[in-house]
Amino acid sequence: MTPTLVRQHVRHAGPVARVDLRARARDWSEIQERMLVPLYEAVYERLEVGSGTRLLALGCGSGLALLMAASRGAAVTGVDSCPERLALARQRLLPEPWDPRARKGARIVDGSPGDAAGAETPAYTMVTAFEPIGCLAGDSEGLGELLAAATPLTGRGAPVVLAGWGPPERCATSSVLRVATRLADPLHGAGSWRAALRDDLEEVARRAGLRPDGSGRVSCPFGYADLDSAVRGLLSTGLFDAAIAATDANQVEKELAEALHAHRRPDGTVWMPNVFRYLIARTA
Repeated sequence: MTPTLVRQHVRHAGPVARVDLRARARDWSEIQERMLVPLYEAVYERLEVGSGTRLLALGCGSGLALLMAASRGAAVTGVDSCPERLALARQRLLPEPWDPRARKGARIVDGSPGDAAGAETPAYTMVTAFEPIGCLAGDSEGLGELLAAATPLTGRGAPVVLAGWGPPERCATSSVLRVATRLADPLHGAGSWRAALRDDLEEVARRAGLRPDGSGRVSCPFGYADLDSAVRGLLSTGLFDAAIAATDANQVEKELAEALHAHRRPDGTVWMPNVFRYLIARTA
């Protein structure tokens, strides 16, 4: 198992759920990924991402955060191990060379951080790991391994950004995520929801030999056009995979929809205010 697979694999503990991976990647790209745009913007603004930035993104997914950094002039490299999401990232950043949307110097790498290195590759000036931790028990496992592989590719004192869920009282989605815990119970806690702890991100950073150097909180509401979009978007995160493996997809979708009813507005849209936290750490 390559390091980039570790955190995703935690979510799939027990029998592997049967899902349409292409459809899931599309739902992530079209529905769910944009929910974290305020987080990306806050980090890029604080660290003044621009033409002098060489960014290495761990778990880049379908590339929205990369596209935003590239739009600021950064040279971006994204690493992930999900072929379906990477295909969408390539469409966003690496269309045909004649296409004006093509981002010069952008790289999309299928594999581990080490695969993004080369004898002539300049040091990265910034590393991001935007996939939030602190939601499922054990969801930070493997992140230290990823960071250990990525930080040697940076210069001294380069910022490394980690992201996590905020406290449950500030995250309306927490109540919905508990559905996954209850349905996954036959797997003896695999994929169990847990409240984010105050020092989750700092603990991961310290284990990776990084020096915490500032943090922030960002409002990232989850808003959906309708109930169906909300269900598809949340399922695309992988947070419900253990529940699907323990029961079946239809039951999970049904109970997830029921939990979301509390967040429906009169016009049929679904709205859940959330707060996410980020940590800026520095390499030695």
